[in-house]
Amino acid sequence: MIHQEKSPLTGKNVNLKCGTTILIEDWWDRISNKSWMVMNGNPGCIKYGIRVATDNLPLDDEVLYGHTRDGLGNLVHITEVDE
Repeated sequence: MIHQEKSPLTGKNVNLKCGTTILIEDWWDRISNKSWMVMNGNPGCIKYGIRVATDNLPLDDEVLYGHTRDGLGNLVHITEVDE
């Protein structure tokens, strides 16, 4: 299901537990209008899918999209945000 409301982190720079800072755009499903799990061939979703398996991230759509300082777009799970 697509998130109906913007993420409360939208427009904010947040620190991730891995030490990276990312500027959050919004929930991935609100941006793409689809779950990351059905975005066949999307490099960011493929990269995130690998991290789901290797980093034991939850298999759900609580996934944010944002840009790191190098300008690259990344998907991160809400549990990776360092509050």
